[in-house]
Amino acid sequence: MTALFENVIFGPIRSRRLGLSLGVNLLPIHAKLCTFDCIYCECGWNAERRGEMRFNDREVVRTQLAEVLEKMVDEGTPPNVITFAGNGEPTMHPDFEAIIDDTIALRDRLCPKAAISVLSNATQLHRPDVCRALRRVDNNILKLDSAFDATIRLMNNPQQATYSVDDTVHKLLDFEGQLILQTMFLRGIYQNQTIDNTTREEVDAWLKIVAKLCPRQVMVYSIDRDTPCQTLEKIPKEELQRIADQVVALGIACSVA
Repeated sequence: MTALFENVIFGPIRSRRLGLSLGVNLLPIHAKLCTFDCIYCECGWNAERRGEMRFNDREVVRTQLAEVLEKMVDEGTPPNVITFAGNGEPTMHPDFEAIIDDTIALRDRLCPKAAISVLSNATQLHRPDVCRALRRVDNNILKLDSAFDATIRLMNNPQQATYSVDDTVHKLLDFEGQLILQTMFLRGIYQNQTIDNTTREEVDAWLKIVAKLCPRQVMVYSIDRDTPCQTLEKIPKEELQRIADQVVALGIACSVA
């Protein structure tokens, strides 16, 4: 069953990709706020998670994060990573850059070995403040699930009518390879249409974008939690590894989770 994150600071959880991860939720506690409405989102459908659309206050985030980090350090279990995720798209927060600045200062003071990660769908890259902040974190993990607009429309359902893969890739190129590209692979049926971004056509087109972006790392993964669309199929790890091997052949590091 899909669920929302009920706290500003959540976890720590053992992340498949990041290690012991302390989560930061900048989005509403009792609602989902996102520029995508992904068919695989563990938080559920946007329409079913409506509520008070209020971002968590910058000072609340800073204070609560400091309290939890101090406790974890005192107990001898500092996190490997502080991860911005939560109930939607974290970079939508109007004070995102300032919150990242606060987090870097807290990390440097309390647990300097911890990395700072942001899980983002890359829809706010038109904002200079967001791009500046993403360049300052250790892991700016940016989503691109397909090279084709039609597939993105089915899988991610962008809430902005003007979304396009070409525009997103153009903005990602501005990072000059200093990014981590993340892609969800899956198969299934949605709205009576077949979805499969593991086909030869899909993977070949995606690999061309990967080569063009030349990110410092690629993360490929599949479904691991409950999804709002019940007709999706998890891709076996062996199949994901074959895709990852093709990324590695390009000279780019690739992890499978």
